[in-house]
Amino acid sequence: MEVAVIKTGGKQYVVSKGDTIAIEKLPGDLKKGDTVVFNEVLLVDNGSDTTIGAPIIKGAEVKGTVVLAGLNKKLEVVKYKPKSRYFKRKGHRQPVLKVKIDSIS
Repeated sequence: MEVAVIKTGGKQYVVSKGDTIAIEKLPGDLKKGDTVVFNEVLLVDNGSDTTIGAPIIKGAEVKGTVVLAGLNKKLEVVKYKPKSRYFKRKGHRQPVLKVKIDSIS
């Protein structure tokens, strides 16, 4: 089983072929079915050999397909001050991409 650690959106993800990951929105107008290439690969392990980058592995890439491009669940933020009848409620939905990993090379 081939495993890789990729870096995108300021976060690191451990992925293998067939995994679906939810990541921060990438620049550009990506739609369902588009191909995404992750060039910042920090580690690749193919079972018998492990390659660790310093900090990234040159020439290594992880390819994936966009499964969903949309918004995450709503996060509700509440401000409240007792004894003054002050109550504010605000919602936020973070843009998210769900990507299915196709290949690690």
